[in-house]
Amino acid sequence: MVRIIEPNTPQEWNAYYQLRYDTLRKPWNQPPGSEKDEIEDQCIHLFALSNDAPAGVCRIQYNSADEAQVRFMGVDAQLRGQKIGHRLLQEAEKIAMQNGRKYMTLQAREEAVKFYESAGYSIVEKTFLMWGTIQHFRMNKTLK
Repeated sequence: MVRIIEPNTPQEWNAYYQLRYDTLRKPWNQPPGSEKDEIEDQCIHLFALSNDAPAGVCRIQYNSADEAQVRFMGVDAQLRGQKIGHRLLQEAEKIAMQNGRKYMTLQAREEAVKFYESAGYSIVEKTFLMWGTIQHFRMNKTLK
């Protein structure tokens, strides 16, 4: 069973950031701490648990009165293909709409573009190359 929560306890926060590091930074030999930025406390954090074990992470930030952005989204490699990412996106979109946002934007790694397209996102433009190896694409979706 998968459930989506907002981390609340110190244990949940530690597990949330550890999974974020393990999925988004460690595979590219980035240092611990690189999974965080200076606006963590201004954002909404979603944590997917599968049978109470860490399964996925996602952060929502508001860029304007109309725009929300998904950042730092990752799913445990052994749990991919179980719709955990889709559940996280759906929850993020619901929260953004409840807070008056009209569209969601994100920066997708090239390997994740098809996943985001399957969730209704469209490529706007090719953007940056992270760490000289990971091509990103800005993608948008109108929220309804």
